[in-house]
Amino acid sequence: MKDFAYVAAPDVATAVRAAADAPGARFLAGGTNLVDLMRQHVERPDTVVDISRLPLTSVEETKSGGLRIGALMRNSDLAAHPLVRTRYPMLTQALLAGASAQLRNMATVGGNLLQRTRCPYFYDRATPCHKREPGTGCAAVGGFNRSHAILGTSASCVATHPSDMCVALAALDAVVEVEDVRGTRRIPLADLHRLPGDTPHLETTLAPDELITSVELPAPAAAPSRYRKVRDRASFAFALVSVAAALEVTDGTVAAVRLALGGVAPKPWRAVEAERVLTGAPATEESFRAAADAELAPAVTLDGNEFKVELARRTIVATLRDLAREGSRA
Repeated sequence: MKDFAYVAAPDVATAVRAAADAPGARFLAGGTNLVDLMRQHVERPDTVVDISRLPLTSVEETKSGGLRIGALMRNSDLAAHPLVRTRYPMLTQALLAGASAQLRNMATVGGNLLQRTRCPYFYDRATPCHKREPGTGCAAVGGFNRSHAILGTSASCVATHPSDMCVALAALDAVVEVEDVRGTRRIPLADLHRLPGDTPHLETTLAPDELITSVELPAPAAAPSRYRKVRDRASFAFALVSVAAALEVTDGTVAAVRLALGGVAPKPWRAVEAERVLTGAPATEESFRAAADAELAPAVTLDGNEFKVELARRTIVATLRDLAREGSRA
């Protein structure tokens, strides 16, 4: 780990000013991702701005019936919050599916939004990686790529976004609020993360000195919801495929659906094509399969991850089938 300047920010204004004054600075919250990357010399900031003591840890109801979640809320606390558990069970399930209990006790909402890929080539400085060092290549394309992406990739990068929480937030139409020295702006979660294209090192639409201060959820829909994660082992493993879904069925027809996928793309993947196919269709396994097929049609596979297409298809269908049955019993 290289030497760096350290700033302990007492308030948001100080934090964003310190970042603006030190190009390349990094904000430190729980440190569960940043510190690891610094130890590996993948992240080499000259300045670290510690925001862990800022008063951004509350969950508040909004006038529209939603929730505003402070960016420094710990993942374990958010998962256990009564308003989240009762109104947004999909989010609680996603949070509990992510990492270990010890990491959830440290990790923050804002940090979870910004965590970087767990692609082994990104961490391995002996191998080429466009995301780590632009212009060097992508070792995963011809290497071990079983866990890599099948949607939204490019020749420059096939890494997946690692967050479980973000998949649920994508399905819930969350909005991220950020602040810098110029003021405050709101970013729909769907617009926060970038696809790699030719610039995989640019992972979000944030300016370097913008600080995430909160996440806002709209009022919950009156529909059964679920987060389903398929992984190699039952605990502390990243998703091969995950599905966050909410399904409202009226008289046997899909009245509304929200669907997002994890483990298959460089960003939380909102399945807009599947939603389009399903809305107004019969709530049957045939419709669910047709929607999954439509969403996965553009998939581009590598030698080691072809199985993800069928795995994603089956996971989407199984999740929607379970929600349809749950809705019919309600």
